[in-house]
Amino acid sequence: MKYRERFERQVVCEDVWIPTRDGKVRLHARVWRPADAESDPVPALLEYLPYRKSDWTAPRDAQRHPWYAGHGYASVRVDIRGHGDSEGVPGDEYDAQELADGVDVVNWLAAQPWCTGKVGMFGISWGGFNALQIAAMAPAPLKAIVTVCSTDDRYDNDVHYTGGAVLGIDMLAWAGTMLAFAARPPDPAQVGTDRWLPMWRERLEELEPFLHTWLAHQQRDDYWRHGSVCEDYGAVDAAVLAVGGWNDPYRDTVLRLVEHLPHERVRGLIGPWSHQYPDRGLPPGPAIGFLQETLRWWDQHLKGRDTGVMAEPLLRAWINDPVPPATSYDVMPGRWIGETAWPSPRVSRQERALGTGEAPLVVDSPQHTGVDAGRFFPFGNASDLPPDQREEDGRAVCFDSGPLDGRVEILGRPRVRLRLDSSTPRGHVIARLCDVAPDGSSTLVARGVLNLLSRHGRDRSVEWVPGTYGDVEFELGATGYAFPPGHRVRVAVSNTYWPWVWPHGERGKLTVIPAHSALLLPVRAPGEAPGDEEPVRFEEPEQAPPLPVTYDHPDRPRPERLVTHDVAAGEWTLDVDPRYGGSRTFPDGLRYEENARETYRIRSDDPLSASAVSAWTIRLTRAEEWDAEIVARTELKATTGEFVMDSHLQARANGQTVAERTWHRTTPRTSG
Repeated sequence: MKYRERFERQVVCEDVWIPTRDGKVRLHARVWRPADAESDPVPALLEYLPYRKSDWTAPRDAQRHPWYAGHGYASVRVDIRGHGDSEGVPGDEYDAQELADGVDVVNWLAAQPWCTGKVGMFGISWGGFNALQIAAMAPAPLKAIVTVCSTDDRYDNDVHYTGGAVLGIDMLAWAGTMLAFAARPPDPAQVGTDRWLPMWRERLEELEPFLHTWLAHQQRDDYWRHGSVCEDYGAVDAAVLAVGGWNDPYRDTVLRLVEHLPHERVRGLIGPWSHQYPDRGLPPGPAIGFLQETLRWWDQHLKGRDTGVMAEPLLRAWINDPVPPATSYDVMPGRWIGETAWPSPRVSRQERALGTGEAPLVVDSPQHTGVDAGRFFPFGNASDLPPDQREEDGRAVCFDSGPLDGRVEILGRPRVRLRLDSSTPRGHVIARLCDVAPDGSSTLVARGVLNLLSRHGRDRSVEWVPGTYGDVEFELGATGYAFPPGHRVRVAVSNTYWPWVWPHGERGKLTVIPAHSALLLPVRAPGEAPGDEEPVRFEEPEQAPPLPVTYDHPDRPRPERLVTHDVAAGEWTLDVDPRYGGSRTFPDGLRYEENARETYRIRSDDPLSASAVSAWTIRLTRAEEWDAEIVARTELKATTGEFVMDSHLQARANGQTVAERTWHRTTPRTSG
């Protein structure tokens, strides 16, 4: 990593309040810009988040916003309404108010004397989401965006549902996280010592756990269509650089965007990365000079300079070379390739039958199948990725190819077609694509889920008629991967995948007919000769100097992911420390303490034993002046007919309770 301390233009930083159209609420912003911008105006770049610029994202913000400012931009970090130091109360994720406020911010930035009137938006995850969604609202000054690890489909490619199934691992965990995050107070150093407590009380009174809303919409309806850009790609008028990682759950969005947006104003980039900016150097690498790449994008679309960025391939993607299974890789072996069109003429769908037998095979997986799935959101931590899949394969029915005669390279979304019957009206089917080495080790390449209730569409729920066979087909997550000669291609089929997929209330089994089932691989043809493809290259990572933050390093850190098995009870427990950032102390004396734990339990023979708990403690202190603490707990269980949700929140200031709230809700299991 290269840290750049001197730039062409001197950088100043100031905090400002931005008004919104209702005239009652102001948003708090931090602006890094060239010192001479009022005499020599510059375009503005906006990152718009609920995650608190004063503490939680401050280290990350320091890496990029001053860097952009030094290169001739006003780089602006804004806290969303009701979060961080902004006024108002928090709303639902990506709700109409958040997006309307975002449009107001874009227009306000364009009108500032230090701005040329042209604005770009960028962000990762939430910030990438709303950049894409606000681009679909087409405010006139917004000319370009960079959206990283985001989605165009809020229902089927986010943290709530997958393949029409409830995402047990993140439906609960992210709802619990956001309950704790939304409960954090504003900083008195920013809003004033007389205002922070009344602002905090107002927030706490209006809080409602996201989980209640998400489980009230178990099918794709208008709630999920809102903010899903896939509903109307034509609404996006800005230039879009879409970025993802093969180890991030949102990677499929990049492929959809380069397929559906006009090619003269979209480019896609997919590396081996986790849910992180590609320049941060977190596993798996290699990291790239991402800020330099985005600067080329901004200069092209906001300053009118021909940087050559639109001469790049439509899609630049990393092809992973095979590696033994591991939960983390510092650097993945592989290479960059470029595609000038998507779908690519180089990629063809090759069908491989799963078998020749007409006799049905029974799929009856134990309920704890999935404990070796790895993290839904790999974050660059040591236990993120799936370990050797041999134990998981043993809990599934596996279909193996013979040893491969040559290298098989795939790029895109594999598909699985199965002729099956379900013994119960409600069921799931999960397929994993694995690379099996000669020593028997099994590396997960891709996976996909289908809730059989949603086989005719995510907007409806149609029960299966047991005793009847039918063909179902579904996609696995996108990947770029090379199977080497001598290895086998495995499709492992299970009907459970805990805790990724919340089980239906009745235990059932599937029967699959191999001769009428197939794997459809997106095989990428190699070049006619070695080196005949145009090389794809990136600069080394470069950032602004890091913020001098002191991090805690406990002497005896607890495990990130711990699986235990109570043999007598038949109960399996997955205990997770998400390790989003840990406890740290900032240069201004602010101390931010964070302690989170997720616990998932299930018995091997009982789907109704499933339970998930998210527990958070957050404390913010500044010397003797300020001490605020949030303790939050969210639990999800289910009966045959209902989901049962219990949440509790306590907020304290200087040891005194400011608010204590308890929620108990149930909702019918219409599809989940």
